[in-house]
Amino acid sequence: MFDWTILVTNQHLLWWGLVTTLKYTIVTSLIGLVIGLVVTMALRSRFRVLRYAGRAFVEFFRNIPLLVWLLWSYYALPIFGGIDISKEMAGIVALSLYVASYYAEILRAGIQSIDRGQADASRALGMSEFQAMRRIILPQAVRRMIPPLSGQTIIQMKNTTLLSVITIPDLLYQASYISSFTYRPMEVYTAVGVGFLVILVPLTYLARRLEATGTRA
Repeated sequence: MFDWTILVTNQHLLWWGLVTTLKYTIVTSLIGLVIGLVVTMALRSRFRVLRYAGRAFVEFFRNIPLLVWLLWSYYALPIFGGIDISKEMAGIVALSLYVASYYAEILRAGIQSIDRGQADASRALGMSEFQAMRRIILPQAVRRMIPPLSGQTIIQMKNTTLLSVITIPDLLYQASYISSFTYRPMEVYTAVGVGFLVILVPLTYLARRLEATGTRA
C-alpha cells in the first residue's frame, strides 16, 4: 500500500525543489536563447572564421552529455582552470551553454526556412541586414520556431533533474533526500512524475495553440 502521508509531511521540501527546478529552467532557457541567437548570427555570418566558431560551439556542446558538463563545470574548473565556481553558477553555466547549442540550430533552421526573396526585397527597400532581420525575417521565422523551441524548453526542464548530481536541491534531489529517511521511494518519485506532468502537459498544449495561432496569422 502506498503511504501518501509522507508527501504531506515533507511537502515543504517538494515545493522548494519544484521552485528550484522552475527557476533553473527559466533562467538557463533565457540565457541559452540569447547565446543561441548570437551563435546563429555567427553561423550565418559572411566571415568564415565566425561560421567555423559557431559550428564548433554547436558541435562541441551538443555532442558531450550534459551530465559530463555539469560534473566538469563544478569539479574540473577549480582543478584545471583555477576557477572557484559555486554549484549554482556551475549548474547555470552548464545548462545554459548546453541548451544554447540546440537553440542555435533551431533558430538557424527557422531563419533559413524563410524565402530568400524576403531578404532581397528588404535590401531593395533600403533596409540594413539587421533591420531586415528584426522587422521582416525574425517575425515570420518565430512562428515556425515556436514548436521546436517549446519542445527544447520542455526537455530543458527535464534536464534540470541532473542538477542533483552536484547537490543542487532541485525536485529530484529533494525526492532522493526524502526517500533516504522515509524508505518510501515509490510514493515520492510518483509525486515527482505527476508534478512534471501537471506542469509540462499544459505547456505542451499552449505551445500547440500558439503554433496554430501563428499559422492562421
